[in-house]
Amino acid sequence: MIAAADRGHVRTVFDGGVRLLAAPMRERASVSIAFMFGTGSRVESAQDCGLAHFIEHMVFKGGERYPTARLISQAVEGVGGALNASTDREATIFWAKVPAGRLDVAVDVLSDMLFTPRLLDDDVERERQVVIEELRMYEDSPQDHVQTLFDVVMWPDHPLGWDVAGTEATVRSFGAADCRQHLDRHYRRDDLVISVAGALDPDQVGTLVAASLDRWDQRRTTTVKALAATPPTGGALSLVDRRTGQANIILGARAPSYRDPRRFAADILNVILGEGMSSRLFLELREEQGLAYDVHSFLTRVADSGALAISLGCEPKRALVAMRAAIAELRRLAEEAVPGAELERAKEYARGHLEVQLESTSALCNHLGQQELLTGEILSTADIAERLVAVDAEALRSLAAEILDSGLRAAVIGPFRKPEPFLEVLTAR
Repeated sequence: MIAAADRGHVRTVFDGGVRLLAAPMRERASVSIAFMFGTGSRVESAQDCGLAHFIEHMVFKGGERYPTARLISQAVEGVGGALNASTDREATIFWAKVPAGRLDVAVDVLSDMLFTPRLLDDDVERERQVVIEELRMYEDSPQDHVQTLFDVVMWPDHPLGWDVAGTEATVRSFGAADCRQHLDRHYRRDDLVISVAGALDPDQVGTLVAASLDRWDQRRTTTVKALAATPPTGGALSLVDRRTGQANIILGARAPSYRDPRRFAADILNVILGEGMSSRLFLELREEQGLAYDVHSFLTRVADSGALAISLGCEPKRALVAMRAAIAELRRLAEEAVPGAELERAKEYARGHLEVQLESTSALCNHLGQQELLTGEILSTADIAERLVAVDAEALRSLAAEILDSGLRAAVIGPFRKPEPFLEVLTAR
């Protein structure tokens, strides 16, 4: 076991490669902990897509010490805490937030779920229908389903473009043996980061985690490599004709990954374009033209790819006008330098937003853990602020032009039968 203190947190590496980050936060009333595995839907095949997400559900069914879902929830909620999990393309995260002084409960429950899960056939059968209903729920929601369609069109014929939760067909195929095999292949010691933040003593945390790891009989060391991101191919538009009262649209293009040094310029670009009520998209499309109630931009990032996207919901009759207006704002960023005052406001917003976010124990826990897990480098808020401040107007213009030149792609759900008008808007110069 090797421990080192660095910029407000203590980093410990245990035998086998498990990394522990412990960040004391004075005068907090809570402590948050996350077990983060560096695996997600990206390593799946077409035949087993959704299995990582299904595993996320299954471990909540019970382990050795807490053999039922009820006992798991009662243990954490019984001390006033909360417990949950999430699956993404490159990470699966299990977390708990408990009152100060009850970290032992969170460590005990999480380690029992993850290191000694029961994975019973009866539980698999019951949870299968739950996940299928989850899939149907998101498909019934145009605001959610359009995101899935956008991923497909942005990363066609690739795991990055598949629904993280899989399909009804794949979910129906999963059995307990598949779950055990997945855990054996992908939940590895050298790919686990345990991040803790809040009212804690780093030495005590280290002792608790070390004891929990002793119960984990994990031997596999083979790394499962993810398929590299490929350039987008095929049609640039996914259109679903649905009788809705609102058109739901996401359009965008490839952007820097989270390992690309230009990601900080992308952050500032996103702030200026569509993050918050001071952004260009909000002020122009909503306040000035009244084209959309909800309009914003966002970034999606993985290790070797990414996307900058614009999301908008509008009256179907105004969908094409709204798309043109949104693209015009992106094109303006690619052709004109951002004025100095606007650029400084965006930098201050990005820096301040980060500082406000990291006031909570759960946010700091995730911030530190995901940096360690995904990039292997933890940047402090001062480090990040320095890189954000260093972004200049030409870097923004150049990046916007590169994103635009890579080719816009879009997903649309609404009462539309013909794709041609939307394709014309996407390809217009």
